[in-house]
Amino acid sequence: MGDHFRVENLSISFGGLKAVDGVSFDVEPNTIFSIIGPNGSGKTTIFNLICGIYHPHSGRIILEGRNIVGLKPDRIARLGIARTFQNIELFGNATVMDNIMLGRHIHMKTGVFSGAFMWWRGSRAAQEEIVHREEVEKIIDFLDLQSVRDQFVSSLPYGKRKLVELGRALALKPKVLLLDEPSAGMNTEEKEDLSIWIKDIREDYKVTILLIEHDMNMIMGISDRVICLNYGRKIAEGLPQEVQKHPEVIEAYLGEEDIFRHA
Repeated sequence: MGDHFRVENLSISFGGLKAVDGVSFDVEPNTIFSIIGPNGSGKTTIFNLICGIYHPHSGRIILEGRNIVGLKPDRIARLGIARTFQNIELFGNATVMDNIMLGRHIHMKTGVFSGAFMWWRGSRAAQEEIVHREEVEKIIDFLDLQSVRDQFVSSLPYGKRKLVELGRALALKPKVLLLDEPSAGMNTEEKEDLSIWIKDIREDYKVTILLIEHDMNMIMGISDRVICLNYGRKIAEGLPQEVQKHPEVIEAYLGEEDIFRHA
Protein backbone atom coordinates (compact mmCIF):
# COMPACT_ATOMS: atom_id res chain seq x y z
CA MET A 1 0.00 0.00 0.00
CA GLY A 2 2.99 2.33 0.09
CA ASP A 3 4.15 4.88 2.56
CA HIS A 4 1.67 7.72 2.01
CA PHE A 5 0.05 7.38 5.43
CA ARG A 6 0.24 4.37 7.68
CA VAL A 7 -0.42 3.51 11.31
CA GLU A 8 1.44 0.47 12.68
CA ASN A 9 0.53 -1.37 15.87
CA LEU A 10 -0.49 1.78 17.73
CA SER A 11 -1.18 1.44 21.48
CA ILE A 12 -1.77 3.79 24.39
CA SER A 13 -3.13 3.24 27.89
CA PHE A 14 -4.67 5.66 30.38
CA GLY A 15 -4.63 4.51 33.99
CA GLY A 16 -4.04 0.90 33.02
CA LEU A 17 -6.91 0.88 30.51
CA LYS A 18 -5.91 0.35 26.88
CA ALA A 19 -7.56 3.19 24.95
CA VAL A 20 -5.94 2.08 21.68
CA ASP A 21 -4.72 -1.49 21.45
CA GLY A 22 -2.45 -2.55 18.58
CA VAL A 23 -4.28 -0.71 15.80
CA SER A 24 -2.81 -0.75 12.26
CA PHE A 25 -4.12 0.62 8.98
CA ASP A 26 -2.91 1.94 5.61
CA VAL A 27 -4.48 4.90 3.84
CA GLU A 28 -4.07 5.26 0.08
CA PRO A 29 -3.35 8.77 -1.28
CA ASN A 30 -6.37 10.90 -2.17
CA THR A 31 -8.94 8.60 -0.55
CA ILE A 32 -11.59 9.06 2.14
CA PHE A 33 -10.82 6.66 5.01
CA SER A 34 -13.39 6.50 7.81
CA ILE A 35 -13.07 5.32 11.41
CA ILE A 36 -16.28 4.21 13.09
CA GLY A 37 -17.10 2.60 16.43
CA PRO A 38 -19.24 3.12 19.52
CA ASN A 39 -18.49 5.98 21.92
CA GLY A 40 -15.27 5.38 23.84
CA SER A 41 -13.87 2.98 21.25
CA GLY A 42 -10.67 5.01 20.75
CA LYS A 43 -11.45 6.99 17.58
CA THR A 44 -10.56 10.49 18.83
CA THR A 45 -7.58 9.08 20.76
CA ILE A 46 -6.15 7.89 17.43
CA PHE A 47 -6.53 11.42 16.02
CA ASN A 48 -4.79 12.82 19.12
CA LEU A 49 -1.93 10.36 18.59
CA ILE A 50 -1.62 11.28 14.90
CA CYS A 51 -1.52 15.01 15.74
CA GLY A 52 1.10 14.59 18.48
CA ILE A 53 -1.19 15.62 21.35
CA TYR A 54 -0.60 12.16 22.86
CA HIS A 55 2.49 9.99 22.42
CA PRO A 56 1.79 6.26 21.90
CA HIS A 57 3.29 3.69 24.27
CA SER A 58 4.11 1.61 21.20
CA GLY A 59 3.70 1.75 17.45
CA ARG A 60 4.57 4.03 14.56
CA ILE A 61 2.76 6.66 12.49
CA ILE A 62 4.28 6.96 9.02
CA LEU A 63 3.73 9.99 6.77
CA GLU A 64 5.45 9.70 3.39
CA GLY A 65 8.05 7.28 4.73
CA ARG A 66 8.79 9.23 7.93
CA ASN A 67 7.87 8.16 11.45
CA ILE A 68 6.22 11.23 13.05
CA VAL A 69 5.83 9.74 16.54
CA GLY A 70 7.50 12.00 19.12
CA LEU A 71 7.24 15.17 17.05
CA LYS A 72 5.47 18.22 18.50
CA PRO A 73 1.97 19.09 17.17
CA ASP A 74 3.16 22.21 15.31
CA ARG A 75 5.91 20.22 13.56
CA ILE A 76 3.36 17.57 12.52
CA ALA A 77 1.11 20.35 11.15
CA ARG A 78 4.03 21.72 9.14
CA LEU A 79 4.64 18.28 7.66
CA GLY A 80 1.10 18.34 6.30
CA ILE A 81 -1.45 17.02 8.81
CA ALA A 82 -4.42 19.31 9.55
CA ARG A 83 -7.42 18.68 11.79
CA THR A 84 -10.90 19.91 12.62
CA PHE A 85 -12.39 19.28 16.06
CA GLN A 86 -15.67 17.91 17.46
CA ASN A 87 -16.27 21.25 19.16
CA ILE A 88 -15.55 24.12 16.82
CA GLU A 89 -12.26 25.80 17.74
CA LEU A 90 -12.62 29.19 16.06
CA PHE A 91 -12.10 32.77 17.19
CA GLY A 92 -15.66 34.11 17.50
CA ASN A 93 -14.62 37.75 17.64
CA ALA A 94 -12.57 37.57 14.46
CA THR A 95 -13.85 37.60 10.89
CA VAL A 96 -14.17 34.61 8.59
CA MET A 97 -11.21 35.95 6.60
CA ASP A 98 -9.02 36.32 9.71
CA ASN A 99 -9.91 32.86 11.01
CA ILE A 100 -8.92 31.23 7.72
CA MET A 101 -5.77 33.40 7.53
CA LEU A 102 -4.73 31.88 10.87
CA GLY A 103 -4.55 28.53 9.08
CA ARG A 104 -1.80 30.02 6.90
CA HIS A 105 0.38 30.99 9.88
CA ILE A 106 2.60 27.90 9.69
CA HIS A 107 3.56 28.89 6.15
CA MET A 108 4.38 32.49 7.08
CA LYS A 109 8.05 33.30 7.52
CA THR A 110 7.39 36.79 8.89
CA GLY A 111 4.80 35.85 11.52
CA VAL A 112 1.02 35.83 11.57
CA PHE A 113 0.44 39.34 12.90
CA SER A 114 3.20 41.10 10.96
CA GLY A 115 0.50 42.62 8.76
CA ALA A 116 -0.24 45.13 11.52
CA PHE A 117 3.28 46.52 11.16
CA MET A 118 3.54 46.80 7.40
CA TRP A 119 4.06 50.51 6.73
CA TRP A 120 5.65 50.13 3.31
CA ARG A 121 4.20 48.06 0.51
CA GLY A 122 7.52 46.75 -0.75
CA SER A 123 8.50 44.94 2.46
CA ARG A 124 8.95 41.16 2.43
CA ALA A 125 6.16 40.83 4.98
CA ALA A 126 3.81 42.79 2.71
CA GLN A 127 4.64 40.61 -0.29
CA GLU A 128 4.11 37.48 1.75
CA GLU A 129 0.81 38.75 3.14
CA ILE A 130 -0.50 39.30 -0.41
CA VAL A 131 0.34 35.72 -1.42
CA HIS A 132 -1.35 34.27 1.68
CA ARG A 133 -4.45 36.44 1.22
CA GLU A 134 -4.76 35.16 -2.35
CA GLU A 135 -4.67 31.56 -1.06
CA VAL A 136 -7.35 32.36 1.52
CA GLU A 137 -9.54 34.10 -1.10
CA LYS A 138 -9.43 30.89 -3.18
CA ILE A 139 -10.65 28.88 -0.17
CA ILE A 140 -13.41 31.43 0.55
CA ASP A 141 -14.55 31.12 -3.09
CA PHE A 142 -14.31 27.33 -2.99
CA LEU A 143 -16.48 27.06 0.16
CA ASP A 144 -18.98 29.75 -1.00
CA LEU A 145 -18.17 31.99 1.97
CA GLN A 146 -17.86 35.27 0.02
CA SER A 147 -21.10 36.69 1.47
CA VAL A 148 -19.83 36.28 5.07
CA ARG A 149 -16.07 36.84 4.57
CA ASP A 150 -16.01 40.03 6.72
CA GLN A 151 -18.52 38.89 9.35
CA PHE A 152 -17.55 37.82 12.86
CA VAL A 153 -17.64 34.04 13.17
CA SER A 154 -19.78 34.28 16.34
CA SER A 155 -22.62 35.76 14.25
CA LEU A 156 -22.75 32.84 11.80
CA PRO A 157 -25.11 29.84 11.88
CA TYR A 158 -23.61 26.56 13.00
CA GLY A 159 -23.26 24.98 9.55
CA LYS A 160 -21.36 28.02 8.21
CA ARG A 161 -19.02 27.99 11.22
CA LYS A 162 -18.20 24.36 10.46
CA LEU A 163 -17.30 25.40 6.91
CA VAL A 164 -15.02 28.16 8.22
CA GLU A 165 -13.23 25.58 10.37
CA LEU A 166 -12.87 23.36 7.30
CA GLY A 167 -11.48 26.38 5.42
CA ARG A 168 -8.93 27.07 8.12
CA ALA A 169 -7.74 23.44 7.99
CA LEU A 170 -7.46 23.69 4.18
CA ALA A 171 -5.39 26.87 4.55
CA LEU A 172 -2.67 24.68 6.10
CA LYS A 173 -2.32 23.04 2.67
CA PRO A 174 -2.53 19.58 4.25
CA LYS A 175 -1.51 16.29 2.70
CA VAL A 176 -3.74 14.51 5.24
CA LEU A 177 -6.90 16.14 6.64
CA LEU A 178 -8.43 14.73 9.84
CA LEU A 179 -12.15 15.46 10.24
CA ASP A 180 -13.46 14.68 13.74
CA GLU A 181 -17.28 14.36 13.70
CA PRO A 182 -17.68 17.11 11.07
CA SER A 183 -21.46 16.67 10.79
CA ALA A 184 -22.18 16.81 14.56
CA GLY A 185 -24.95 19.32 15.26
CA MET A 186 -25.90 19.70 11.59
CA ASN A 187 -29.35 19.21 10.11
CA THR A 188 -29.99 16.80 7.22
CA GLU A 189 -29.54 19.43 4.52
CA GLU A 190 -26.28 20.70 6.03
CA LYS A 191 -25.01 17.10 6.26
CA GLU A 192 -25.79 16.49 2.59
CA ASP A 193 -23.94 19.70 1.66
CA LEU A 194 -20.99 18.68 3.85
CA SER A 195 -20.73 15.31 2.09
CA ILE A 196 -20.41 17.14 -1.23
CA TRP A 197 -17.78 19.54 0.21
CA ILE A 198 -15.70 16.63 1.54
CA LYS A 199 -15.74 14.87 -1.84
CA ASP A 200 -14.92 18.16 -3.60
CA ILE A 201 -11.99 18.80 -1.22
CA ARG A 202 -10.60 15.35 -1.99
CA GLU A 203 -10.90 16.03 -5.75
CA ASP A 204 -9.83 19.69 -5.95
CA TYR A 205 -7.18 19.78 -3.22
CA LYS A 206 -5.86 16.24 -3.83
CA VAL A 207 -5.88 15.61 -0.09
CA THR A 208 -6.21 12.34 1.83
CA ILE A 209 -9.09 12.50 4.31
CA LEU A 210 -9.43 10.60 7.59
CA LEU A 211 -12.97 10.86 8.90
CA ILE A 212 -14.50 10.08 12.29
CA GLU A 213 -18.26 10.22 11.94
CA HIS A 214 -21.40 8.91 13.64
CA ASP A 215 -23.68 9.55 10.69
CA MET A 216 -23.73 6.23 8.86
CA ASN A 217 -25.44 7.66 5.78
CA MET A 218 -22.44 9.93 5.33
CA ILE A 219 -19.97 7.09 6.01
CA MET A 220 -21.67 4.81 3.47
CA GLY A 221 -22.00 7.60 0.91
CA ILE A 222 -18.47 8.98 0.78
CA SER A 223 -15.97 6.49 2.25
CA ASP A 224 -13.53 4.50 0.14
CA ARG A 225 -12.56 2.32 3.10
CA VAL A 226 -13.81 1.97 6.68
CA ILE A 227 -12.38 0.52 9.88
CA CYS A 228 -14.45 -0.15 12.99
CA LEU A 229 -12.97 0.05 16.48
CA ASN A 230 -14.36 -1.39 19.69
CA TYR A 231 -12.66 -1.10 23.09
CA GLY A 232 -9.57 0.30 21.35
CA ARG A 233 -9.13 -2.65 18.99
CA LYS A 234 -9.78 -2.86 15.26
CA ILE A 235 -12.59 -5.36 14.71
CA ALA A 236 -13.24 -4.85 10.98
CA GLU A 237 -11.79 -3.18 7.91
CA GLY A 238 -12.90 -3.02 4.30
CA LEU A 239 -15.34 -1.42 1.91
CA PRO A 240 -18.23 0.39 3.65
CA GLN A 241 -20.77 -2.30 2.65
CA GLU A 242 -18.50 -5.08 3.96
CA VAL A 243 -17.90 -3.41 7.33
CA GLN A 244 -21.60 -2.57 7.71
CA LYS A 245 -22.50 -6.29 7.48
CA HIS A 246 -19.64 -7.57 9.67
CA PRO A 247 -21.10 -9.53 12.64
CA GLU A 248 -18.69 -7.99 15.19
CA VAL A 249 -19.58 -4.49 14.00
CA ILE A 250 -23.30 -5.20 14.31
CA GLU A 251 -22.69 -6.59 17.79
CA ALA A 252 -20.56 -3.56 18.81
CA TYR A 253 -23.45 -1.28 17.93
CA LEU A 254 -26.03 -3.37 19.84
CA GLY A 255 -28.49 -1.01 21.44
CA GLU A 256 -27.99 1.32 18.48
CA GLU A 257 -29.57 -1.14 16.02
CA ASP A 258 -31.17 1.56 13.93
CA ILE A 259 -27.78 3.11 13.19
CA PHE A 260 -27.53 1.10 9.96
CA ARG A 261 -31.22 0.97 9.17
CA HIS A 262 -31.28 3.89 6.76
CA ALA A 263 -27.67 3.67 5.64
